Amino acid sequence: MPVRGDQGFPVRLRFSKRGKVRFISHRDVARAFERAFRVEQLPLAFTAGFVPRPKVSFGLALSVGNESDAEYLDLELDHAVDLDRLPGALSAALPEGIVVTGAVALADRAPALQEAVTAVEYQVGVRGADPDEVAGAVQEALASPTLETSRNRKGREVVEDVRPVIREMRVHPAGTDDGGTARELAVVDLELTTQPRGARPTEVLAAVGEHLTAERVLRTHQWIERGGARLEPLEADARMRVPEARAS
Repeated sequence: MPVRGDQGFPVRLRFSKRGKVRFISHRDVARAFERAFRVEQLPLAFTAGFVPRPKVSFGLALSVGNESDAEYLDLELDHAVDLDRLPGALSAALPEGIVVTGAVALADRAPALQEAVTAVEYQVGVRGADPDEVAGAVQEALASPTLETSRNRKGREVVEDVRPVIREMRVHPAGTDDGGTARELAVVDLELTTQPRGARPTEVLAAVGEHLTAERVLRTHQWIERGGARLEPLEADARMRVPEARAS
């Protein structure tokens, strides 16, 4: 399992991605953070070699068009910085819609995010479908031993069973759209595994019913599970703070 080195000052950030910025790619998000790091003059650690690169690694990629309240990245600094002010400072240097919501110092040799995260949760708004109709399709899908859908793999269509990926699906109605207009919109809460393989929420929805179309996808949580514990990534590998000594 990939791990961070025990040199420098490793940090984990949590950030959200909402609004129009959801249409920029994972690579563009990475570029935006690299620019924000430069603006804030963070003391980034760099790789060795002919072309040194900053030691920054992102968690699970978010599909273009999806929103999220639970994105993560790890970076390594040459020395400690004030983590209490870091989220606000970086948010001010990032594009509108990307907001850093947490920062912690990582324990030495913390496992990499892409290997450590074992489950993700989403809210999926379903377009043009009655909530009762969607609930019936979900119940039928959960009762099925297999749930096949077509997926694009390296330029070719393959049929895969996504049923083993699904941990939970629940349906509830929502009363307004993003503009505040009242309407009936079915919302599906999804919990999906990421290991040994995962699936996009739109692929799962297509397997539940070919007529169901995702109008809005929001990633709400990522989880790291170890030894029976279920932890949010900021909690899972945070470095313990040493209490300050009191003056006698």
